[in-house]
Amino acid sequence: MGKTMEIKEWSYEEFPDFTENVPGAERRKTTGDEIGVQLRRDVAYACVNGVSLVLQILEPFTRNNPDGAYPCMVFVQGSAWMEQDVYRPCAMVGRLASLGFVTAVVQYRHSGIAPFPAQIQDALNAIRFLRCHGKKYHVNPEQIFVAGCSSGGHTAMFAGMTQDEGAWEKENCYPGISARVKGIINYYGAVDLADEEGYPSTVNHQMADSPEGRLMGGVNLRENPELARKASVTSWIVPERKIPPVLIIHGTKERTVSVKQSVRLYRKLKACGQEAELILLEGADHGGAEYWTEDLCRRVADFMRKHLG
Repeated sequence: MGKTMEIKEWSYEEFPDFTENVPGAERRKTTGDEIGVQLRRDVAYACVNGVSLVLQILEPFTRNNPDGAYPCMVFVQGSAWMEQDVYRPCAMVGRLASLGFVTAVVQYRHSGIAPFPAQIQDALNAIRFLRCHGKKYHVNPEQIFVAGCSSGGHTAMFAGMTQDEGAWEKENCYPGISARVKGIINYYGAVDLADEEGYPSTVNHQMADSPEGRLMGGVNLRENPELARKASVTSWIVPERKIPPVLIIHGTKERTVSVKQSVRLYRKLKACGQEAELILLEGADHGGAEYWTEDLCRRVADFMRKHLG
């Protein structure tokens, strides 16, 4: 009978490696720096007016650095400001987690229960929560970015632009904690509610029962253009406002949110002296796999690494 291995609390360094030659077996070297991703599901980050809100947090980990802190991308899933499916994007945004970024998918209060600017307040609370609890979720609190797609891009742009200005402080769950971010990633965001031609497939655009009309409390925005301007990102971009670097990504065959919205956003940011980049995906429609290819995820990761500070 062979020798029985001692039962004890082995450390990794102490545990003996298996070195026996096994004919026909393939041996592959590892470094311990390979990145894995684990999901923390339904992490409560705030309760506002009786509504509990959660995050889906995808955390990188490695064998060599199990307690490491990583940059974080707070991601707001789009939904036409209606109720989100916060599980849907996890597999896609997990590709950024595998590149070394904690990625937290934000649930916001949808327009059916809370009008604008509730969604922005929720995104800011999510950022503050992760800054407060960074150690538990392996987040570097000084390296947080905000991102979003479609209506989530609208929310992310507002959250990243206004941060700690006090514009949306009515429901701040973490007084004294900053919501500042290092940068903004806007995936085909619905950033201009005043654009009469900005939503090619929305037949009731700007009407009270349209997504944007519901966002503003069931208001006909054609009759209330000042409200449409108030909730449009471009209205808030002025030279004196310091905005973090912005990366905008939009498809050239967008049928839901016109790519011209992103072009105007990019041009206004540049005209006001802000740092902005625009990526146009040829042939891409609203959402889709084109936005989450290995190549584009690496491009987004490079943008964040560039602005870690």
